[in-house]
Amino acid sequence: MRSKLLLCAAVGGAMIMGASAPAFADENCPRGSLDTLYCDVDGDLVADSPTDESKWKDPSTLVFTYTPVEDPAVYRDAFADFQEYLSKATGKKVVYYTVQSNSAEIEAMRSGRLHIAGFSTGPTGFAVNLAGAVPIAVKGTPDGFQGYNLIMITRKDSGIKSLADLKGKKVAHTSPSSNSGNLAPRALLPDEGLVPGEDYEIVFSGKHDQSVMGVVSGDYDAAPVASDVYTRMVARGVVNGDEIEVLYRSPKFPTSSFAYAHDLHPDLVRKIVGAFHTYRFPKPMQDAFKGADRFYPITYKADWDVIRTIANATGASYDRKGLDAMAAKEAEKKAKKK
Repeated sequence: MRSKLLLCAAVGGAMIMGASAPAFADENCPRGSLDTLYCDVDGDLVADSPTDESKWKDPSTLVFTYTPVEDPAVYRDAFADFQEYLSKATGKKVVYYTVQSNSAEIEAMRSGRLHIAGFSTGPTGFAVNLAGAVPIAVKGTPDGFQGYNLIMITRKDSGIKSLADLKGKKVAHTSPSSNSGNLAPRALLPDEGLVPGEDYEIVFSGKHDQSVMGVVSGDYDAAPVASDVYTRMVARGVVNGDEIEVLYRSPKFPTSSFAYAHDLHPDLVRKIVGAFHTYRFPKPMQDAFKGADRFYPITYKADWDVIRTIANATGASYDRKGLDAMAAKEAEKKAKKK
């Protein structure tokens, strides 16, 4: 059996200590990309609720967390009102558990110590496949979920009117590790008839705003950038949107997902889902989350499709090897800060 992370943390006056990992699922059940702990009979790409009712969990205290950030106290406080709402909806005590890394958060749900969590966009795939997480919502508004797109921009007077016109041109990507600035165009543009690095020359600008400014100044013929960065630059008057043409806009990339553990009692799940879908953010929470005022309903199968496409095209794998690699990078990053 795979190694388990032993988490110790004071939560609501109680110590969360080691617990045994869940039993393996039927080896013959369909599971797609899911770990052998889980089954996916209905084909929705997330772990099914256990068929054995004795494995349904109905804890007296629900442990909740949000994706790790530089200052965890900021979001612990931001979610305080929602935790109270969730407590009333479920009849359970709800406590906030601060995690130190994405990999630790995933291991906590996998081992049964975490019941509800917000996972970052990329780590959501690991949480689904390795921890049995079932995403149900992202932050949003009545118009849709909070997210951003990859857009390919050029100057309106450049003579470039379509992606096909970029062949033989110089295009600024931001940096090798950037999603919308490099990985997403490499994954998505070939289906549009344009292969980055083959059909056009790639130069790296370093940042999204530098790519935008480089296009405006004529240093680059075009650039793939994050739509939210571009929109903010236009709103601030840094660039004139009337001078820029958007040649391509990708499907929207979701921000952090909110998910519950697959083995919670179905009656409890209904109360949790209901709380997420009916809660409305108070003003301080809206300010903390850039104007989002609710949890917008989503499904992993439909709304994370573009993220999975990018991961597959760039060789990323939402499996144990991929999680271990992410954990190693997190540890290296943390060590450099010391």
